[in-house]
Amino acid sequence: MAEERLKVAVVGVGHLGKEHARVYSTLQNVELVGVADIDEKQGRAVAERLGTRFFPSVEGLGDKASAVSVVVPTSAHYKTAQYFLNRGIPVLLEKPMAGDLKEAIALVKLGAKTDTILQVGYVERFNPVLKAVEEHLTVPRFIECHRLSNFNFRSRDTGVVLDLMVHDIDIILNLANSPVKRVEAAGTKIISSKEDVANARITFENGCVANVTASRVSFRPMRKIRLFSENVYISLDYEKREAIIYKKSPKLTIDSIYLQGLKAKSLIDLKDFDFGDLLEVKHIKMSGEDEPLKMELESFVSCVLNDSKPEVSGDEGLQALRVADEILRKIEENQRVLQGV
Repeated sequence: MAEERLKVAVVGVGHLGKEHARVYSTLQNVELVGVADIDEKQGRAVAERLGTRFFPSVEGLGDKASAVSVVVPTSAHYKTAQYFLNRGIPVLLEKPMAGDLKEAIALVKLGAKTDTILQVGYVERFNPVLKAVEEHLTVPRFIECHRLSNFNFRSRDTGVVLDLMVHDIDIILNLANSPVKRVEAAGTKIISSKEDVANARITFENGCVANVTASRVSFRPMRKIRLFSENVYISLDYEKREAIIYKKSPKLTIDSIYLQGLKAKSLIDLKDFDFGDLLEVKHIKMSGEDEPLKMELESFVSCVLNDSKPEVSGDEGLQALRVADEILRKIEENQRVLQGV
């Protein structure tokens, strides 16, 4: 019996959308039935390159696709995703899921009402190095993130919080696994009409604290996260797909130090001591073959074919957007204070 193939379409084939279409065209259990874009020249070029059909609007895809990736500008997320959810067609909606909370809430409710899968495109969740370190991490006590990029002129309808920081917000919420207690934030415009640099401090009910920095005016790109939990410290580089895990060895006790003849009476006496033998250090390096986007789309396809819950659900996408919205509100408050308003 032949394996079932899912008929998938991509709406919006610009910088990121064309990569969605490329990956779908390589998956054995997928048939890329078409792409749609308001830029006819771009849409036709992608369709021709991948051997599929071009559609000038989403209406032509309503009876062709069994699932769809929506990769249009954020301002068009709600209208586009709504079209397919109303027809019971599963949607992978790129982050951030909507331009405001009202639209995001409406999409989550619509997905539930029509019993249709809604997955949000937080591709960093599928970064293989993050998945590799999760088994070593207990409840994190402190998380520090830096996501820096140069200005690319593509995400003109959002600021750096919804453009970049929201990736780390989603990761942090998933790792902390606790209600948010308090949010503090600051940010400023440099090039665009929206914030280009932002920093936020998120405190959770379970005591975990996260410090997040995002910038889209940096000359040196950076995508790093540091995780601190009891007896474990993890430094992870998303870009290089590598991580270093430091764990307290069972040998690292005050008794073991005494047995080595140090006779330490205080921590000050240990300043020249080499703890290398008493720490377990593990270096994880993933190959470049494990493309996070491919893993994300494979997961989406599997959810549709098996009618299972997506790894990043609409509810989780909404939760990240709520925190991002609070960060933006705090930035605005700080700006008013600085301006003496």
